[in-house]
Amino acid sequence: MLVSSLRDCLERLEADLTADPMRHYSYHDMPFAVCSYPPEAEWEMRHEVALLATRIHNETGREVVTLSLSELLWQAIAECEGLEAVVELERREGFAAAQRQIQEYLSDPDWRPLPEMVSERLALLDPARHLVFLVRAGALAPGIYRVSKLLDEMKGRTMVPCVLFMPATTQNGIRFMGISENEGRGSYHVKVYQCS
Repeated sequence: MLVSSLRDCLERLEADLTADPMRHYSYHDMPFAVCSYPPEAEWEMRHEVALLATRIHNETGREVVTLSLSELLWQAIAECEGLEAVVELERREGFAAAQRQIQEYLSDPDWRPLPEMVSERLALLDPARHLVFLVRAGALAPGIYRVSKLLDEMKGRTMVPCVLFMPATTQNGIRFMGISENEGRGSYHVKVYQCS
């Protein structure tokens, strides 16, 4: 049942992504959409997203580029103080301190801000020929980096069309990873496709 509801949702997204012009975004300076899905459907969604990328390429000729937020997270850690420093901090001061440090890496301009990392990758692409799927957003949980913050900070940085696939529950609004502390945090100023 879950796979069929994911497919139904992705069919709506696919129709908007294959339209000419694309209909998946609301603002010209923010060509993003969010596709939320139940966190427990992560593996099914990864499979469906790969199939979606193939269909879009076959139908439109656009190259679909997958950009892993998880890979960018690990890259930022490596380029800042390294994993060993984060592990040592967690040993000394606990998980919350380590999470705050990684959040600092991804937010502070003196470190490796996530929006800059995403922008660097998108700058290599052609808005007329490429479509980007931002995946593995779950790596930013529970509180490493708010997805809504990333979207807000990407405004005006690219014209490359993007879809952010995000594990979330949708009762009482979007709740990243279904974590109650994430309820009502941030605002998604983009079109949201909710797969339930």
